[in-house]
Amino acid sequence: MDIDPSTTKYLISARLATDGIVEKPDIVGAIFGQTEGLLGDELDLRDLQKSGRIGRIEVEVTASKGKSEGMVYVPSSLDQVETAILASSLETIDRVGPCKARISVDKIEDVRVSKRNKIVERAKQLLNELMKASKVSGVDLADSVRQSVQIEEVVHYGKERLPAGPNIEDSDAIIVLEGRSDVLNLLKYGIKNVIAVEGTNVPQAIIDLSREKVVTAFVDGDRGGELILRELLQVAEIDFIARAPAGQEVEELTQKQIVKCLRNKVPADQFAEMLNITQPGAKNGEKGVRREDDRQDRHKRDDDRGRSREREIKAPQKPPEDRAVKKLSPEQFRYKGVLEELGNTSKAKLLNDNGNVIKEVHVSLLADTLKEGAEGVIAVVLDGIITQRILDIAVEKNISAVVGVKLGNIAKIPTNVQILTKDDLA
Repeated sequence: MDIDPSTTKYLISARLATDGIVEKPDIVGAIFGQTEGLLGDELDLRDLQKSGRIGRIEVEVTASKGKSEGMVYVPSSLDQVETAILASSLETIDRVGPCKARISVDKIEDVRVSKRNKIVERAKQLLNELMKASKVSGVDLADSVRQSVQIEEVVHYGKERLPAGPNIEDSDAIIVLEGRSDVLNLLKYGIKNVIAVEGTNVPQAIIDLSREKVVTAFVDGDRGGELILRELLQVAEIDFIARAPAGQEVEELTQKQIVKCLRNKVPADQFAEMLNITQPGAKNGEKGVRREDDRQDRHKRDDDRGRSREREIKAPQKPPEDRAVKKLSPEQFRYKGVLEELGNTSKAKLLNDNGNVIKEVHVSLLADTLKEGAEGVIAVVLDGIITQRILDIAVEKNISAVVGVKLGNIAKIPTNVQILTKDDLA
């Protein structure tokens, strides 16, 4: 059924039944003929239709077993009262042609309400589609901008054209990662002093950088990450080790996880000792020849006093038969007690000249803590490996004693620092 939307406010729906077979023209003619003059000149159907106040009358009729049934639809642009009067007048029609007929009004529908309901429903659909499209496009836009910025920030370093951050040359400290995806992830969170190894064979550019800068190796928490660490520790001068949580990769870490991993970095020498990572050509857990030579070059001093001091530490001070009766000084006895208290805690205690504990820190934070401020510290006792870096800082800060579980790979033995291990205090 077609209704002119420009002229219709209401739609009268009436049900028709006749006792004989009738057709549409017969029904329309009966409606006009039997209502003529019934409602006065103001509501005459012909005049109303001519003036456009009612629309075209539509009829749907079917015939069956000698009878006809159907629906009559009258569109109206009259007001509510006039439309109701017009609708009730249809029920006065009792004949269509020669047949008896009955017309009953089913309903008067406000077409505008129906239109509004359709508008609301369609508006909901359109709004949902718009919000989905806007949300997706907004996310895509943010990701696109972020990725484009990251890609623009990635530089290619060295002849191997390794993916790196824009600050790789200017920074005193750098972070060595496994691959390009790791570089992109750290760039996303504003960490720009990064470079990728891109494989297990460490490029020469990484080796050269490690001689000039403080290097933190940040690798995945899986077997592959450990293999790369072994290679790095063999050929490059790595200062610190940071690892992603077990089973996770650096490229998938959140900003909070990345910061936490980097804060929990440990000295490379200590990490190698803890994991028993030995290097090609090393004996008794010592680093390889190349690593040792590089370290000696950096210190440029290994005088006779240092060598004699090293022999003094490593060689027994008394014949084997006297070890059982070796006596400790009160100071050494105090250090022994502190070391036993720290057993298996991976912590360190800083002592003053009275033997009191000034501060207790994790061994991974010991070097930074001493560098930031060691005022009043005369001895350091740590549940870990005594490294060259700790001894160098002890010399710088005028710390007189360093006590640990064992001695690491030391290239330069300071003469003004007492070095004691667990075995020395046994």
